[in-house]
Amino acid sequence: MKKWLKRLLLLVIIIVMVQMIGALLSRLPMGERVAVLKVKGAIVDPDRIVAKVQQAKEDKSIKALVLRVDSPGGSVGASQEIYRSLEEFKSSGKPLVVSMGNVSASGGYYISSPADVIFANPGTITGSIGVIVQHTEVKDLLEKVGIKTTAIKTGKFKDTLSPLKSLTEEEKEYIQNTIQDAYEQFIQAVLKHRAKKISEQKLREIADGRIFTGKVAKELGLVDELGNLQDAINRAKKLANVPDARVFYMEERKGFFRRLLEEDFQGFTNHYTFMLYYMMK
Repeated sequence: MKKWLKRLLLLVIIIVMVQMIGALLSRLPMGERVAVLKVKGAIVDPDRIVAKVQQAKEDKSIKALVLRVDSPGGSVGASQEIYRSLEEFKSSGKPLVVSMGNVSASGGYYISSPADVIFANPGTITGSIGVIVQHTEVKDLLEKVGIKTTAIKTGKFKDTLSPLKSLTEEEKEYIQNTIQDAYEQFIQAVLKHRAKKISEQKLREIADGRIFTGKVAKELGLVDELGNLQDAINRAKKLANVPDARVFYMEERKGFFRRLLEEDFQGFTNHYTFMLYYMMK
């Protein structure tokens, strides 16, 4: 092997080792650190995110948290659990900064709203403030092939949203009242942390499910700054007064087979037919 090729190979090995050592050191609870936590995809199972937020709160070496949100939303309960955990994180006095990626809509915006500062890219898709419940009916299709079903139930609303029946007007009213309550919870959750940046009247005017670019969202007061993840990290360092803090990505290490076998959002909806969603559709 030629000398220059050996030297090049040695240089590549050294660079890789330095990067690996740097990544390892960044995970050690030493010195001052800014944690970056990613929320990616549909918000369905909040446990991992909530645990990471709690870890960031309790770890004295972590001086600020940057939440990187790239999500079209998710279930109401899961979004509210993450929202609450972020409020508890802020009770520690540590800054919370949100960096919106491609999409941070509906439930993605819900969990972003407690932040001290929200960054979005000019082309980020956000907003979509609202609640949705979907009903798919296959009764007529099944009857065409000779399949009929009968529900024995304890109350008239027990099989509401079953795909095997049509919705009655009373059921539609009942569901509408239910999602209206969840919608009101969404509005109040946003106002709790952003009332100084957007009025309740303005928020209700635009909270009809429509989406906005990051640029328009800033003009409306839904986000604070236009910028990328690095801008959010820099602001978190400034708010925490730790300009030389190391950046720590709170990644969850997953093996190939775990990633392969994990259920996706579509699989979740097949198991839970009556669920409220803060979801961009």
